[in-house]
Amino acid sequence: MAVPFKVDLSGKVVVVTGGTGVLCSAMAKALGESGAKVAVLGRRKDVADALAAEIAKTGNKSIGVSADVLDRAKLEAANAVIEKELGPVDILLNGAGGNHPKGTTSVEYLDPDAVGKVTEGLTSFYELDQEGVQYVFNLNFIGTLLPCQVFTKAMVARRKGNILNISSASALRPLTKVSAYGAAKAAVGNFTQWLAVHFSRANVRVNAIVPGFFLTEQNRNLLTKPDGSMTPRGDKIVAHTPMGRFGEANELLGALLWLVDDKSASFVTGSIVTIDGGFSAYSGV
Repeated sequence: MAVPFKVDLSGKVVVVTGGTGVLCSAMAKALGESGAKVAVLGRRKDVADALAAEIAKTGNKSIGVSADVLDRAKLEAANAVIEKELGPVDILLNGAGGNHPKGTTSVEYLDPDAVGKVTEGLTSFYELDQEGVQYVFNLNFIGTLLPCQVFTKAMVARRKGNILNISSASALRPLTKVSAYGAAKAAVGNFTQWLAVHFSRANVRVNAIVPGFFLTEQNRNLLTKPDGSMTPRGDKIVAHTPMGRFGEANELLGALLWLVDDKSASFVTGSIVTIDGGFSAYSGV
């Protein structure tokens, strides 16, 4: 992978949660190419190991680690492995997240006449499943909070470190249907700014990236058809993206490398950087 510009992360230890996803795997590779030692965290160790082996081809040590971002004990165990194999963590990239069908409505608008009626396949606000909503909130918000608690103690002790969270375009302007996901990602943005202030005296910077719409394994079937053409939702998103297309994973790398570099972003903390082709700036008219 060709990085857009060079930063020197030699000797830095990076943890990437959700590292096996389309976007975070690209970011993990870029961090490795910049000299960092990368720990790829995922629930499937075989997949994390495969990515780590690919990153290690650049000449920097990389390991795959099995962990669940909602399980503190497993995160603590992962941190112990990382410190033993690579050293104390310098940079934490919180990429784990996602949505769940039970936290999503099937319609964009509530039909007042349908309230109280049972319609097969219909999920309105009133049919949202509490456990589904809780799962989405936990995965995105608690799944960011817990890794911050576990992987940053060495940063605070050494008075240097860097946290980069991943939010979502739906956090800035709520999207139809995905109410739980948008609310959870909005919480990630708010938490990013809160933690930036809280950690400021420890010289640990905290920022977030807000990707717009990129095709991933989680959303591909929602936005495109098997033949590669757009679904109605995909068409609507592209129509409301001034640049007229989905983003590519490598288009996140410039902001990533800038924010994790202590030389070029030494005074940047509490910032939320949007990379969305103009989606959040467009009113639709």
